[in-house]
Amino acid sequence: MSLVRKFATVGGATLGSRVLGFARETLMAAALGTGPMADAFYAAFRFPNLFRRLFAEGAFNAAFVPLFAKEIEANGVEGAKRFSEEVLGVLFTVLLLITIVMELAMPWLVSWIIAPGFEVGTEKYDVTVKLAAVMFPYLMCMSLTAMLSGMLNSLHHYFAAAIAPVFLNVALIAALGYGLWTGADPLATAWYLSWGVLVAGLLQMAVLYVGVLHAGMRFGLRRPRFTPNVKRLLWLALPAAVTGGITQINQIIGQMIASTKDGAIAVLQYADRVYQLPLGVVGIAVGVVLLPELSRALRGGHEREAANLQNRSLEFVLFLTLPAAGALWVISDEIVRVLYERGAFSAETTGTVAATLAIYGLGLPAFVMIKALTPGFFAREDTKTPMRITGLSVAVNCALAVSLFPLFAERGIATAEATSGWLTATLLFVTLVWRGHWNWENALAFRVLRLLIATVIMAVSLNYASIALSDWLAPESPLLIQLTALMMLIGLAMVVYFAIAFLIGGADASMIRRNIKRKASTPPPIEP
Repeated sequence: MSLVRKFATVGGATLGSRVLGFARETLMAAALGTGPMADAFYAAFRFPNLFRRLFAEGAFNAAFVPLFAKEIEANGVEGAKRFSEEVLGVLFTVLLLITIVMELAMPWLVSWIIAPGFEVGTEKYDVTVKLAAVMFPYLMCMSLTAMLSGMLNSLHHYFAAAIAPVFLNVALIAALGYGLWTGADPLATAWYLSWGVLVAGLLQMAVLYVGVLHAGMRFGLRRPRFTPNVKRLLWLALPAAVTGGITQINQIIGQMIASTKDGAIAVLQYADRVYQLPLGVVGIAVGVVLLPELSRALRGGHEREAANLQNRSLEFVLFLTLPAAGALWVISDEIVRVLYERGAFSAETTGTVAATLAIYGLGLPAFVMIKALTPGFFAREDTKTPMRITGLSVAVNCALAVSLFPLFAERGIATAEATSGWLTATLLFVTLVWRGHWNWENALAFRVLRLLIATVIMAVSLNYASIALSDWLAPESPLLIQLTALMMLIGLAMVVYFAIAFLIGGADASMIRRNIKRKASTPPPIEP
């Protein structure tokens, strides 16, 4: 299967999850708006979600995949199975202990980390503590799911791991739908959502386990032992956890600061959901596929193939995310109004969320580039360098967020995160080139410049088109008319951007055809 087709497989599944995520957030906006229960739920959910990204997705995609791939090459399927069982025994034990400690310490965690701006003794604080206690076991489910995903990705089975997040959105949509159907108050709805998160974690874990069995890997739970392989995994995973969760670290810092203003956490969440669509479809797809592909190429000594994988991946993410960034900047108001403005979500809230979204849009290419650049370190079992870069960017984010929030509120936090993202992406890229791990192509630089030109032309066209369709996009227009107008704007943007990009040489049809037709080497056979 070609690199582009693998991106499409993961991206397509992620797109389905993100579309359902939009449906979820639309229902959430109607049911909770930016009220205290919305703040409580999002604050409580952000914590296990942060740990999931830090200790699950980031760490395992960075550390487990290269080591698992090495075991398959060195010791065959039996070696990989033994390594998986060793990791599972330690992982399960550590997660169980973490969950118990966190559950007991939840009131303290809410007061000092999750939402220090929530006043102790208020309903919002008490509800946040209880909701976080219900949802924290989601971390355990998702960490085990991440291990199973790493196994599947190493075996070149990408779809099951990519489709699993759909179950979270399905469970939360069902919870919201039940709440709206029964006329539940915001507090009851928040409880439905919290239990929905836990159910979704169990479903995702079950789906991935079946996927691993289908791929021919059968393994059990061993007594936890710190074998050399497990120690190597932990040595790589701890710094990778910080690096892989850079966006989430910055977001939790933003949440801590935003908790001092009513409704600010919900505003950041609604804006985050919109830009997560292109970030998820493109960034996650590239990150998930590129790491095992790059690890395989480097293990085989194919340096030229590794360089080509890196350049084509960066070209691919910029080709798709530059226009998305331009569109989010120009029509953020229209997007937010059509998606959210109904029920408890007011026109005033639309303006606040749209301004925040526009700034996030400027950081989107950087957030996606980070996903394409970090595999260049992780595939070489270097997780410390990205961690050092991440530490610097987190410090910059903290300083900017604290400085800008009193002046610009939610927009200040978004500006801090976008700036931190660009700093991280730039330092990662410069370090790879300086070390000789990235084969610089002048042709790539010229194509990116042309893509920027195409993006600017598209953005100008989109601005004039949105003015022409302003009556259709007005709040008093029927929802169907607003949706039609928004789809027309998106369609126009795509036509203009792709036409200009191909016309001036920002994209090349023959190059895309070569990437689609190029076959990867056959993965090792897996026998039951």
